[in-house]
Amino acid sequence: MRRSVPVAAVAAITSAGLLLAGCSGGKGSSEGSGEANAATKGIVNASDAKGGTVTYAISDAPESFDPGNTYYAFIYNFSRLYARPLTTFKPGPGAKGNELTPDLAESMGKPSDGGKTWTYKIRKGVKYDDGSTVTSQDVKYAVERSNFARDTLSLGPNYFQQFLKDNDGGYKGPYKDKSKAGLKSIETPDDQTIVFHLKQPFAEFDYLVSAPQTAPVPQAKDKGADYTKSVLSTGSYKFESYQEGKKLTLVRNPQWSAKTDPLRKQLPDKIVLNLKVAQSTIDKDLQSGNTLVDLAGRGVDGQTQAQLLTDPKEKGNTDNALGQRLVYTAINTKVKPFDNVECRKAVEYAIDKKAVQTSLGGPIRGELASTVLPTDIEGYQKYDLYPQKYDGDKLDLTEAKKHWDKCGAGKTTTTILARNDRQDEVDAATSVIDSLKKIGVNAKIQSYPTSKYFSDYAGVPKFNKKNNVGLIMMQWGSDFPTGYGYLQQILNGKAISQSGNTNLSELDDPEINKLLDTAIANTDKAAREKAYAEIDKKTMEQAALVPLTYFKVLMYRSPKATNLVSTSAFSGQYDYLNIGVKK
Repeated sequence: MRRSVPVAAVAAITSAGLLLAGCSGGKGSSEGSGEANAATKGIVNASDAKGGTVTYAISDAPESFDPGNTYYAFIYNFSRLYARPLTTFKPGPGAKGNELTPDLAESMGKPSDGGKTWTYKIRKGVKYDDGSTVTSQDVKYAVERSNFARDTLSLGPNYFQQFLKDNDGGYKGPYKDKSKAGLKSIETPDDQTIVFHLKQPFAEFDYLVSAPQTAPVPQAKDKGADYTKSVLSTGSYKFESYQEGKKLTLVRNPQWSAKTDPLRKQLPDKIVLNLKVAQSTIDKDLQSGNTLVDLAGRGVDGQTQAQLLTDPKEKGNTDNALGQRLVYTAINTKVKPFDNVECRKAVEYAIDKKAVQTSLGGPIRGELASTVLPTDIEGYQKYDLYPQKYDGDKLDLTEAKKHWDKCGAGKTTTTILARNDRQDEVDAATSVIDSLKKIGVNAKIQSYPTSKYFSDYAGVPKFNKKNNVGLIMMQWGSDFPTGYGYLQQILNGKAISQSGNTNLSELDDPEINKLLDTAIANTDKAAREKAYAEIDKKTMEQAALVPLTYFKVLMYRSPKATNLVSTSAFSGQYDYLNIGVKK
């Protein structure tokens, strides 16, 4: 997912049942509190104590709170408080958090027809916060609106649109197609059963339905793009108020029942999310206890990082986790001169990765990268097609200049995009600009807010062409913890869309497309992983992106929060499902 989100690798607790295993009478546990990286190894301050307010903050505003119209890891994570997908991930540390479990569904999907048909039964008795009963038709409608009404809801991934059987039949989505039948490739034979018919086998479909796009939406209550302002809840919390750009307040959902939900604990009385708060303010508020969680889960800013790492006591309240994420510069293969592979190869050699790493906060924020797949995704293989040589701290540009001469572009100008509310990304872009000047590329930065970055600017083909966007800063995390969940939306030509596009290179390579399609149809896990490694190498041969660092977060863990655990499933963020507050 654009999982910045946005989409660690350690051990320990394996199930939601164990979340409360160390709890006794709601008193909680301080185990791991004050120990660096404790939340990457277990659940810190495990507690079933109820009451109080959990306060979140974020430096911008999410693109949408609509579960069907978002693609950031932190909203995938946060939305589970009010929206239940068919499956989700168990709260567990690091790689243990990658374990799937049924959520709205009674059990994992039942495949048939060689993996082209998947059937789920939703739990009986689940209600919306208005007291009405959730049906399988609501799940079907949720998928239809989020994948087939792209002119209204363009911000989420389009997997279902790509893979459902009669996509080519011209279904226009529920806002234009008013027929009762809707999309024929999703059947609801009764109020509890939903059947997905695919064009081809999809071995990892249980992962796909963990996306919030499968969280039910009743058609009668849908307001299209305005649904984000008051989402009907199936989770343990419901919307109390939403001031756009300022604050979202969630309160207990009185219709939620633990009998139909073995995962959620409904601990705090209230959850408050403050929007557009400066990162430096968020960091201070985390340390003072005025804020318990930084929603974006991207870690503290550079100034706070320096302070935390030089204070042994404060360092004990930090977690430094991998999260299946890569920081990279996408090279637009459709914009001159980067439509020439030799020009792209020159950029591979020219960007000083050590300088970029320093601008991002140093090795604690990620090791130098040379592959598309991060090191903590199964299928990763270590290699480097464009090895960089240094004389001290000075990058040797011999290979870069050789390929730039072959490319024949001479002195050229281009535009590089970055998010203006992410100072580390702007700093990294500035470092890239400085590197490329040395081979004759004059890049000018244009920066935009996170909330509009993908909808209006980065990856929007018309915008890219009009504004000569040759380079785009990106931080990408896995949609789900497999090579396919990582690679598909950034490399498959079918994933390119006119808005909300995450294939920023606009790469449409027939071999890569075919490898992705055949890999996901293969029930042999080892064969799929071999294919993912091959896709990685073919992408780097095309020089479609420049891997910069295997990103790590450095997060401040509030001692006042309970049930904090850093999970790979959500890009190393804390799992937001059951965070409470110490009394």
